[in-house]
Amino acid sequence: IRGGTTDGHRFVPDALARGAAAVVGTEDLAAQAVDWPAPYVRVADSRLALATLAAALYGFPTRAMRLIGVTGTDGKTTTTNLITHILRSVGLHAGMISTIGAKIGDADLDTGLHVTTPDAPDIQRYLAQMRDAGCEIAVLETTSHGLHQGRVAAVDFDVAVVTNVTHEHLDYHGSWDAYLDAKATLFRSLAGSTRKLRPEGSSQPKVAVLNADDGSFDPLRAIPSDLLLSYGVETSSADLHASQIAYLPDRTTFAVQTPAGATTVDLPLAGPFNVYNCLAAIGAGLAVGLPLKRIVAAVTTTPGVDGRMERIDCGQDFIAIVDFAHTPISLQRALEAVRQMTSGRVIAVFGSAGLRDEQKRYLMAETSVRLADLTVLTAEDPRTESLGTILAQMAEGAQRAGGVEGRDFLRIPDRSAAVLQAVNLARPGDVVVVCGKGHERSMCFGVTEHPWRDHPVVRWAIERRLGLTAAPPPFVLPTTPDDL
Repeated sequence: IRGGTTDGHRFVPDALARGAAAVVGTEDLAAQAVDWPAPYVRVADSRLALATLAAALYGFPTRAMRLIGVTGTDGKTTTTNLITHILRSVGLHAGMISTIGAKIGDADLDTGLHVTTPDAPDIQRYLAQMRDAGCEIAVLETTSHGLHQGRVAAVDFDVAVVTNVTHEHLDYHGSWDAYLDAKATLFRSLAGSTRKLRPEGSSQPKVAVLNADDGSFDPLRAIPSDLLLSYGVETSSADLHASQIAYLPDRTTFAVQTPAGATTVDLPLAGPFNVYNCLAAIGAGLAVGLPLKRIVAAVTTTPGVDGRMERIDCGQDFIAIVDFAHTPISLQRALEAVRQMTSGRVIAVFGSAGLRDEQKRYLMAETSVRLADLTVLTAEDPRTESLGTILAQMAEGAQRAGGVEGRDFLRIPDRSAAVLQAVNLARPGDVVVVCGKGHERSMCFGVTEHPWRDHPVVRWAIERRLGLTAAPPPFVLPTTPDDL
């Protein structure tokens, strides 16, 4: 496989020396292959070949169970977990692969992944484990990278769900159109995938669940499927339409009209974006034939998702939240959501990743200066880029929105110090929201993944403020001052 930094064809001799039974590649190596101890198969697309071979190795597991794929820029993990919770609540043996881990049978696994969509062999291995554990249906969170690189090419999807398609990963895809086209791969795969049966014996249709309020709607609706279910808040003609929405500090209630009837929903998750996530999950439930009444009953018991609008409570007189928001739109939605939780100030802490779309850095800082009372810019996986340069770009974005450094925003390179400063500046009734890392358990400096998790750092900062500890921060990064 030819990758971004090296070419797998270079390692053929080493693979043969280690006992490879066959070699698959895209290069014309017929002359060299004459002397090889194993056959060489030339293909047009090595990644597609890998996906197909991996599926064959594990006995094509997705032909034995129904598959729901979830893609989009924001909300994928929450929607994936919502769908899985609904499926399990109605008694289905459901598996899941998402950013935060995998659910296989009765086991919840930390996959250790710093990517959302694993490579094809790992995906097929997890799916085979689900099949062998008796799972009859599975939910798979899929990224644009995973779709573009063919990691799910041999997965037989029955339902494809999109949350939204906004400004993200343009460093990789080059344009929004190319990014959308990668997402569309999931929907195009429906037509050629294996047909399956529902438990009662009826045929499972191939269903597209689309966001009618999003710019992706028209392009994706043009892709053939057996059934299209649209959802929305602004689009009253959507198949699933939410209205009478009440945003409460710890939950959201709304009325919903669906093809299966009308009802009210009591969702134990806060924020406007979770209405969309919930509508998408309800649509997926309807797509696999579940009764609306049972879907809505399951939604009311939905647990929170790790690192998604997650509160940290140490008895302080302000609200502290950890959230995964790492795009301009998700940050906007997070800040709008926490604004509704209090009449106090909103203090936002976040960074922007290195070796990723640079335009995001400006946009996220602009967004935060507009919507938060104080923005603290800090580290978030700078990788091999200069953290100082990243923060300077973010500061420029903040200034474009009228922000004044020292008044509206601060630059604090060390993330522990940034969180501590935000916590120390919080007044009674304020909200401190730490964004960007969410569930993640490491931070990349250079090419090294350093142990990191926002939750214990926020808790440590609060306890330091309350005088409950004098300990140093729980994690040490290359930026951490000795006296912190």
